[in-house]
Amino acid sequence: MAKDKTITVKQIGSPIRREKSQRATLIGLGLNKMNKERELVDTPEVRGMINKIPHLVRVLGE
Repeated sequence: MAKDKTITVKQIGSPIRREKSQRATLIGLGLNKMNKERELVDTPEVRGMINKIPHLVRVLGE
C-alpha cells in the first residue's frame, strides 16, 4: 500500500463574526483555535475545504 500524501494546515484567522458554514469548515479540518496546526491527508475533499476558507488558513507543507 502506498503512503498517502499529507499537507500541514495552519489556522491564521479567527472564526469570530464569520458565517456558520466557515466555522463548520474549520471544525471539519480539525481547527478551532488561532495558530493551531493539523496534518491532513491530501485529498480533493480537504483541498476543497481549504479553498473555501483561504482567508482563515494557510498551507505550510505539502
